[in-house]
Amino acid sequence: MQPGQTDLRGSASLLTDIVSQIGRILRKEAALARAEMGENLSRAGVAIGLLVGAVVLALVALISLAGAGIAALVAAGWALHWAALIIGGGVALVATLLAAKGIHDLKPERLAPTRSIENVKRDVQVMKERINA
Repeated sequence: MQPGQTDLRGSASLLTDIVSQIGRILRKEAALARAEMGENLSRAGVAIGLLVGAVVLALVALISLAGAGIAALVAAGWALHWAALIIGGGVALVATLLAAKGIHDLKPERLAPTRSIENVKRDVQVMKERINA
C-alpha cells in the first residue's frame, strides 16, 4: 500500500467515527429533551391545577366569606358599603396571588428543555474542537 492510501483510510475512519458519535449524542440528547419536556409538562399540569384552584377558591370565598364577613363588619358598626369593599378586596387579593403563581409557572421559558439545549450546544462545541484538532 502507498502512504497516501493509509492516510485516506485513517481520515475516512476518523470521519466515520465522528459522524457516528454525533448521531449517538444527538439520539441521547433527544431522549433527554423528551424526558425534560415530560417533567415540564407535568409542572404545567400542576400550574393549571393551581389556576383552577384559584378560581374555585375565589368563588367559594366570595360566596361564603363575603356574606359572613360583611355581616360581621356591619354588626360591628361599619357601613354596609365599606364592609363589602374590605371583604371583597381581601378575597380578590388571595385569588390574584394564586393566579399569578400559576401564570408564572406556565411561561414558555419555564417549560423549555433548557438543560438539553445547553447539552447540545456543549456537544456541538466539543465536536467542533475535535474536528479542528
